[in-house]
Amino acid sequence: MQNLAHLIDTKPKRCLEDFCRDNLAISALGHLEMSATHIPTGDQGLSFAGKSGFHGCIIPWILLVHIIPVLDIKDGLVVRAHMGNRAAYRPIETPLSPTADILDVAQGLRQLYPFPAFYVAELDAIQQGLAPGTLERLKPLVAVADVWLDAGFASLHQLEGVLTMDGVWPVLGSESQTDTAVLGHLSGNPRLVLSLDFRGDEFLGPSELFENADLWPSRVIVMTLRRVGSNSGPDFERLTEIKRRAGDRAVIAAGGIRHAADLEQLEALGISAALVATSLHNGSLAPETISSLMSGNESGTG
Repeated sequence: MQNLAHLIDTKPKRCLEDFCRDNLAISALGHLEMSATHIPTGDQGLSFAGKSGFHGCIIPWILLVHIIPVLDIKDGLVVRAHMGNRAAYRPIETPLSPTADILDVAQGLRQLYPFPAFYVAELDAIQQGLAPGTLERLKPLVAVADVWLDAGFASLHQLEGVLTMDGVWPVLGSESQTDTAVLGHLSGNPRLVLSLDFRGDEFLGPSELFENADLWPSRVIVMTLRRVGSNSGPDFERLTEIKRRAGDRAVIAAGGIRHAADLEQLEALGISAALVATSLHNGSLAPETISSLMSGNESGTG
């Protein structure tokens, strides 16, 4: 039977044996199965539905910081992001892939670890609006992993279609919003992810969207653009403050992740996951380290 210790917080709302007895089914193959009806009202977690071993499952009380690889896409190719200067982004050169093709890079990343989800930033859509064919070209990736997609969504019409797509979790970027209308309408949708975007100390988006935490959905990314690809470390101070305001929502760090020590510090702050790119491509996070962080193979977990 699969060891569940690494999936459950050290201070769960219910004891482990009650949770297992009431809500979990362990198959003969060792897979953990759970339906949405098994999640107690008000509990939050990250969802890796469809392509991972956790089909249709929202995992509550995650102990470790999960790694979500980033694919920044410009002109149809994966680019290397650096400090939010999008005009200077060029196709990525990485030892993990022979080309900058989306699937090639994703497959290279999945050789490090079979990541169940990717964060995809469609930079052309963020800057110029969603173009025909944007979602179509992501279908091969969605066939193997879930996709958290930021494509500059700014209207209910765009989001309502994406919210029905299996394996795609729309990210509402604050920089793409002119007011709080879209977020106010959809904040209760369990598939919506909010990205609070910052450039230095400047919040990008309507001030009310940042100031009114009651509008935030169950998953909130803290995107610090100046730290992306900078090897400067996460903005721990900002993450601490937003986690305090977010309550039981899952907070995801983005920007500046250098190594395992950063991820361990994020876990100590209660951060649920981290969007990571540079340290995966440059080898700072080796496969054995990633596996240990993602699967909870720590001493003491049994």
